[in-house]
Amino acid sequence: MVGQSPLGPAEGRAAVLLQPFVHQVGGHTSMLTYDEHTICKPLVSQELSFYESLPLAMRQFTPQYKGKGSSHLPKKTFPAFQKDSLGNLTLIASPSLGQPDGSAGGDPAVTLWHKCNCSGKMLLRTDLQYHTDSLLEDANGKQPERKSYNPWGLHCHRQHLNRMSSKHNENKLHQFLLLENVVSKYSYPCILDLKMGTRQHGDDASEEKKARHIKKCEQSTSASLGVRVCGMQVYQADTGHFLCKDKYYGRKLSPEGFQQTLRQFLCNGNQLRTDLLEPIILRLKALLAVIRKQSSYRFYSSSLLIIYDGQEHKESTDHHLPFPKTHGTNPSRVDVRMIDFAHTTFKGSKSNPNPTLHDGPDHGYIFGLENLIKILQSLSEGK
Repeated sequence: MVGQSPLGPAEGRAAVLLQPFVHQVGGHTSMLTYDEHTICKPLVSQELSFYESLPLAMRQFTPQYKGKGSSHLPKKTFPAFQKDSLGNLTLIASPSLGQPDGSAGGDPAVTLWHKCNCSGKMLLRTDLQYHTDSLLEDANGKQPERKSYNPWGLHCHRQHLNRMSSKHNENKLHQFLLLENVVSKYSYPCILDLKMGTRQHGDDASEEKKARHIKKCEQSTSASLGVRVCGMQVYQADTGHFLCKDKYYGRKLSPEGFQQTLRQFLCNGNQLRTDLLEPIILRLKALLAVIRKQSSYRFYSSSLLIIYDGQEHKESTDHHLPFPKTHGTNPSRVDVRMIDFAHTTFKGSKSNPNPTLHDGPDHGYIFGLENLIKILQSLSEGK
């Protein structure tokens, strides 16, 4: 539903409907689609600090931060709840027009907004209605396939809106970051979300939260391998559906189960995509070389995405696909990206002038990357 924004500075400007990012496979924060190539997520100062001081060598392994220096994609957007004439809550987001104090700047006043009623139930496009709260298993312990979207992102979106609306302040501003949609170039994005490292709690975690995260690591492959499955979707060419797994599935996996899940991630229902193993391994080795050089960085609770297109493209473009692409033998048919830096710490962080200082690189993250590479190499060797 689209209507006139009540925000004065944006009156008369085009409105864009914020919708759930339907290819979100993990995490608990709701990701929203800004446009085909851009997503927005709630702003956390520690993550903002990371992106603003991102080492040059890491940029190819993280989403592009679309903040500074862009007249089209401003650094932050500011959503707020307001009531419309029917008493419904409206989540309105508009770009910062310059300084935090509201002084004018050069960015266009684009208005982004979404509708929900007072109980926080979203009014989405009809093909994105909520069907489940999560990827619940059936009687046989299996999680269902989804034809067009991964329901985990919608689950996160509903939970997020419920939290916001239950304690909403009609004048409160909720800040967002604008980041590259790293799967926008894929017609049928197959995504593996891996929680990296042997430790997940941040330096600022409470004793209760610290104990909870330590327990999760001890009871999963985070302790034994330095990596665990946080979510997954794989396009099945034989059925035309996505096979989806969530974080609860990933927590229960043994090291052997983790290896089997990696194999499943590369299986399209007809065959194992062995052609993807070498480019994925090469990309992971390149990332490993970069991480080894990042002294003082600790990527606590961050994730690593492995991405490829479930549609095997030929040299010619298929114009019947939703977003026709020509990949051919282009190595970009696979991608590896680090995401989620809300608990990342490093020397010189602007969000924390007195952080806990760590020496050397993140050995827990390196341990996870090394094991991930070994497992993929064993798959490549047919083991």
